[in-house]
Amino acid sequence: RPLWRQYVSYLGDTARLDFGQSISFFPTKVTRMLRDAIPWTVGLLATATVMSFMLGSLSGALLAWGKAPRFVQALFPVFFTFSAVPFYLMGVILLYLFAFQTDWLPLFGGYGTNKIPEFTLSFWIDVIRHAILPAASIVLTQIGFWALGMRSMMVTMQGEDYMHQAEAKGLRGSRIFFRYAMRNAILPQTTALAVTLGHVISGAILVEIVFSYPGVGTLLLNAVQGFDYFVLQGVIFTIILTVALAMLIIDLVYPLLDPRINYRSD
Repeated sequence: RPLWRQYVSYLGDTARLDFGQSISFFPTKVTRMLRDAIPWTVGLLATATVMSFMLGSLSGALLAWGKAPRFVQALFPVFFTFSAVPFYLMGVILLYLFAFQTDWLPLFGGYGTNKIPEFTLSFWIDVIRHAILPAASIVLTQIGFWALGMRSMMVTMQGEDYMHQAEAKGLRGSRIFFRYAMRNAILPQTTALAVTLGHVISGAILVEIVFSYPGVGTLLLNAVQGFDYFVLQGVIFTIILTVALAMLIIDLVYPLLDPRINYRSD
């Protein structure tokens, strides 16, 4: 067929999320391979990113508030140093310490080779054990990043007029901290979280490769090694769609965080 007809057919198939069949695993459809891999990636990395966001933002806010517990003050330099370490390198270190040297946690995979994927308690416990090290490599390297950003925003918020007014009214320190300072300081952090979540799938590649985790990263590596162009197109399209969806969600959530923002036309 003429080239333009092929291109129109390709656009139509993409709009229906039909990326064709895998070359390496013919006749398996790409959409089926993505459907099997995405839950592993999202379940691991989205959860780890949200955990690091919450822990880092709270730690940074407490540090700027000046009433942080001693252990938070002691751990902040450590986490700040960890933020300069790439995900995959932290993963290799944790893998060496807790899987290779001590044999406390599994070395690789999403579940044991002797397990059959099923909705049973023993299987999910095994999945959680396999997810601890990859999740820890992400959380440890991201807490310092979120804490540093939140600390900077909280320092800025403490000089605002509404903060002085809240203190003059005699409000409780916890109310001022959460309702006045942290609620306003967390807005830029939330935008950064949306962008980070949007790139969760693309950022998972090296972490999943290190731990041989059955997610999108491993799928992408196999596609590159096998010159599986249809799988590559499907993964890249999924990453683009994830970023757009994350930005849409944050736009919808923003009015809930800041009442000054609304999308109603006057």
